[in-house]
Amino acid sequence: MKSDIQIAQEAVMEPIVNVVKPYGVEADDIEQYGKYKAKLSDELLKKIESNPDGKLVLVTAINPTPAGEGKTTTSIGLGQAFGKLGKKAMLALREPSLGPCFGIKGGAAGGGYAQVVPMEDLNLHFTGDFHAITSANNLLAALLDNHIQQGNELGIDTRTICWKRCEDMNDRVLRNIVVGLGAKADGVVREDHFVITVASEIMAIFCLATDMKDLKERLGRIIVAYNFEGQPVTAKDLHAVGAMAALLKDAIKPNVIQTLEHTPAIVHGGPFANIAHGCNSIRATKAAMKLADITVTEAGFGADLGAEKFFDIKCRMGGLKPDAVVLVATIRALKYNGGVAKEDLSQENLDALKKGIVNLEKHIENLQKYQVPIVVTLNSFVTDTEAETSFVRSFCEERGCEFALSEVWEKGGDGGIELAKKVLDVLENKQSNFQTLYPDDLSLEDKIERVAREIYGADGVDYTPAAKRELAHLTEIGMGNCPVCMAKTQYSLSDNAKALGRPSGFRITVREVYPSAGAGFVVCVLGSIMTMPGLPKKPAAYGIDVTDDGVITGLF
Repeated sequence: MKSDIQIAQEAVMEPIVNVVKPYGVEADDIEQYGKYKAKLSDELLKKIESNPDGKLVLVTAINPTPAGEGKTTTSIGLGQAFGKLGKKAMLALREPSLGPCFGIKGGAAGGGYAQVVPMEDLNLHFTGDFHAITSANNLLAALLDNHIQQGNELGIDTRTICWKRCEDMNDRVLRNIVVGLGAKADGVVREDHFVITVASEIMAIFCLATDMKDLKERLGRIIVAYNFEGQPVTAKDLHAVGAMAALLKDAIKPNVIQTLEHTPAIVHGGPFANIAHGCNSIRATKAAMKLADITVTEAGFGADLGAEKFFDIKCRMGGLKPDAVVLVATIRALKYNGGVAKEDLSQENLDALKKGIVNLEKHIENLQKYQVPIVVTLNSFVTDTEAETSFVRSFCEERGCEFALSEVWEKGGDGGIELAKKVLDVLENKQSNFQTLYPDDLSLEDKIERVAREIYGADGVDYTPAAKRELAHLTEIGMGNCPVCMAKTQYSLSDNAKALGRPSGFRITVREVYPSAGAGFVVCVLGSIMTMPGLPKKPAAYGIDVTDDGVITGLF
């Protein structure tokens, strides 16, 4: 059996100019990075503003197993299947982070015969967007510390600094550090921290900004610290906005590549959904909707994270109204949620399936609260049995959901025809009455409570004293109307990674709260989740190499 990277490397790609041409995009409308990658020009984005919007389909999933279960693969395969059916479809996806590539997951360009290519480029440096975001973030950190060193004219209380440096790598020793050690000229000694780039506020701003003007306004609102009077000190106060915007000037242009079957894929931005808001850029999604009749986008991890944030943050801020939701499940993940060990997932086990399917049931109930029609799809594995598949199909249909089997990993677009037809039927015959989970004017604590009770199934919320104080403080400075971005483990509906299935009788703990004023939301850190991940005992990096003739191997 061929690996994902072998399949990708054997693919015959079309020049990117040919891929986008059927969508009304000419060579002068894109800025090429070689033959197979390009950025959409600002001129094109302005030109298509008056085009009607196509339909928007969100792909989300149940809580994953540690290995991941194919949500991106399903998204890509669905896009390819629409192409097989003669539909003008386009994908809007996130860029992978280097952290997981070299950590536990490996590449994130789909899998099997449902991939986007060039796969190695996408998984590594791509067009440099993440480097630009990292540089902009750390420029602000450098300007902040330099301001303090040069006399601290703004009266910054160094005990209140909340701006963190970032790096797009899993590096646990950088979570808590001390800076400014050495001579007087080396800066003021203080505690500092790193987050992974995909959890940074710059990444969130990058993905939520609609244009350069909006980007600069958002950058200016970033709160870096507070002065001795307790007033916020912003990036604008530090005169950082222009230089940061200069670093992001090219990065904010959406990237376009192709699937193995030459469906265009706009891949732009990449916040994690467990510790950030988990969606690709608004610019990319809106561009796809203007260029195609159907846009397929995805939100990270389970629907309790990615989909909730897609609806309550991205759609709220971007004025998006999704037309359908595809909820991805696998027999393997359902059995894992039913208590089966990872090494035993290939064996038929209807009892464990019946026990674990309550996780799928909860996600269906959650999505129904947003009043968008749902199609459940099973991402097929060769080890699935007919009895297991039939049980899941009946379970979904009894709950008013459309159901389809997806075999896109093995068969590409052909394996997604059943799913694509179900989605088309929903788009044509079912009305979406999208609504968010909570209104803007609900208090921050009530918003947290609503997500905890309605989405996670918690009995309530507990706060550390520091989190409680910060919620009151953020309300005081005018952030009470912001949505909340919950940082939580992806493996459970609760904040306890080991509580699988559909936990009940639990409360969640808000450990930390901090502002993302530029992004326009308040981050709530739950349980033991970390915003700078660590590497596992045997990182994926051990298996990655380059041959003597320059071919990358081991990138899944």
